[in-house]
Amino acid sequence: MSTPNGSTGDPPRNLLLRALPPEEYGRLADALEPVTLELRDTIFSPGKPIEHLYFPVDCVLSLVATIDGEAVIEVATIGFEGVAGLPAFLGVGESPHDCYCQVPGRALRLATADLRRFLSGDGALHDVLHRFTNATMVQLAQNVTCNRLHTTEERCARWLLQTRDRVGADEFLMTQEFLSQMLGVRRGTVSLTASVLQQAGIIRYTRGRISVLDATALHDVACECYDIVQAEHARIDAAPEL
Repeated sequence: MSTPNGSTGDPPRNLLLRALPPEEYGRLADALEPVTLELRDTIFSPGKPIEHLYFPVDCVLSLVATIDGEAVIEVATIGFEGVAGLPAFLGVGESPHDCYCQVPGRALRLATADLRRFLSGDGALHDVLHRFTNATMVQLAQNVTCNRLHTTEERCARWLLQTRDRVGADEFLMTQEFLSQMLGVRRGTVSLTASVLQQAGIIRYTRGRISVLDATALHDVACECYDIVQAEHARIDAAPEL
């Protein structure tokens, strides 16, 4: 993990930060630290205090359930639509899950102490984080439904589309291990599923790198869970109804 010099950028790509009024984001920006995350960089671990929240810019973070020290299955992924470290906002100092970087890229880091100081005053950040909390609950519930009802091919297409959205590019790193954790299946199943999509001319998968060749066709293969979760994330960037 590195901490490059430079401003946070204006407007920010992260949906939560972009949803803030410009004046409020300007005040928060002083406490945001730009960082570059590499594959497997740890964000937080079970039983340890969450010292920072991470607002992804073009990286993808993975929240993973761990049993007996072994990563079992991915609980959720977090990209530019959200923040890692939500328990700290909800008043919980730690998480039972591991969180680490699965797709390298940039993020903005905010110390938990700075978050609490900022939330002590009036502002929109509190409401924005509540909207993201709701979107996260929808994502978790939809994952349960998706894992139960949809095929591996449909779920794989959904995850690839979400990752493409988050990195903002048609090509990104994606290991078979990551895909197997996301989908809750064996690596052999992941390899077979990727092969089907590749033979259809929808993706190209070589040496842990995915290239989306036909996003429209990939969307046609993906289950409707993709659109449901995307709609919830869109609410984050929308002004709340009075």
